[in-house]
Amino acid sequence: MKDIRNLKDVEKCEIDSENRLLYSATHEDILNGLTTDIYFLRTQDILDYMGISEKIVTAEIFARKKGIFVGIEEVKNILKDKNIEMWALEEGEEFGPKDTLVRIKGPYKEFGIYESVILGCLASPSGWATASKEIKEACGDKNFVCFGTRHLHPAVAPVMERAARIGGASAVSNILTAKLIDEEPSGTLPHASFLLAGDTLEVAKAYDEIMPPEHKRIVLVDTFKDEIEESLRLAKELGKNLYGIRLDTPSERGGVTVELVKELRARLDLAGYPWVKIFVSGGLKPEKISQLSEAGADAFGVGSYISGAPGIDMTMDIKEVEGEPIAKRGRVPGIIENPKLKKMI
Repeated sequence: MKDIRNLKDVEKCEIDSENRLLYSATHEDILNGLTTDIYFLRTQDILDYMGISEKIVTAEIFARKKGIFVGIEEVKNILKDKNIEMWALEEGEEFGPKDTLVRIKGPYKEFGIYESVILGCLASPSGWATASKEIKEACGDKNFVCFGTRHLHPAVAPVMERAARIGGASAVSNILTAKLIDEEPSGTLPHASFLLAGDTLEVAKAYDEIMPPEHKRIVLVDTFKDEIEESLRLAKELGKNLYGIRLDTPSERGGVTVELVKELRARLDLAGYPWVKIFVSGGLKPEKISQLSEAGADAFGVGSYISGAPGIDMTMDIKEVEGEPIAKRGRVPGIIENPKLKKMI
C-alpha cells in the first residue's frame, strides 16, 4: 500500500474490508499513515501549497501529570527512517508534570502526520506502566504477575503487558509479550480445567505428572470446595511438589478477604505445610494488596487495575520554527530543557 501523505492519497486508498478479519491496525497501516487524524493530512496539503512544509521545526512532547515513561521504542521504529533528530527519556524513566519527554527536530513534513500515532504510542503504555508501579509499591518485595490480557483487544494486549513489566510486574502471562522481551510467560490454571474434570484434586495430580520437576505448581482452589479444605487436600496429595495455591474467590462469595488469607496460612502451617505459598488474584487494587500481603499472601495476579488504567495525556507542541522560539498562547516559546533526555535518532 502506498504511503498516505495528502488528502488525494486518502481518497485513492481502498481497504479490502471483506477479507480483513480484524478491525485493528497492522504495522503497515500505522507506518503508512492510515491511523493518523485526517486534519494532519489537510495541514500537509496546506503547507505544501504555501511552500513551507520543509521548514525545520523543533517539537516537544509533555504530559500534565507524573508517570512512568513507556513507548519510545515504538516511536523510534516509526521515525527511524525519517530525516529527523530525536531526544527522549528512556523506557521506564519517571517523569513529572510538564517535563519535556520527547524532542523532535527536522522538516515538519517528515513527522507531522505521525503526531497522533506518536502520542498514542506513549500515552497508553505510560498509563499502564504507571499503574503497574503503583501495584509494585503495594507489593513491596513480593512479586506480582500481570493478568490483564483478557481485558483488552488482543492487538494491544501485548503492548499493555510489556508496559506492566517495565512498570514493575515480575512476569507476564501473555505469550507474545513474553517472547518479545525474551522471557517465559507465567500463569497457573483456569477454572475451566477444573470444571471440565469435575474435581480439583484430579486436575492437580495430572498437572503434577505432566510438568517438569522445575516447574512451580500453583493450583486454584476456589472452584468446588471451601478454599481451606481444598488447599489441605492438595497439600496432602502433592506434598513438596505443591509450590502454592491460588485464591480467586469471586465477589459473589465476598472475594478474597484478609481473614481467609490469615486462616489459610495458619491452617497450612499447623498441618505441616509451611512451604505452600499463597497466591491471590481477582480485581486487586493497591490498598487491597497491602492488606492481603500483611495477612500472609505471598504473591499476586493483577489484571484490570493495570489494563483499565487511563492513558496519560500527551501533548506535542512546536517550540521552534527555523531556529526561532515560538509557541501557542499559554505556553513558553522555545525548547524546555530536561537533562534526562537521551539522543535516540
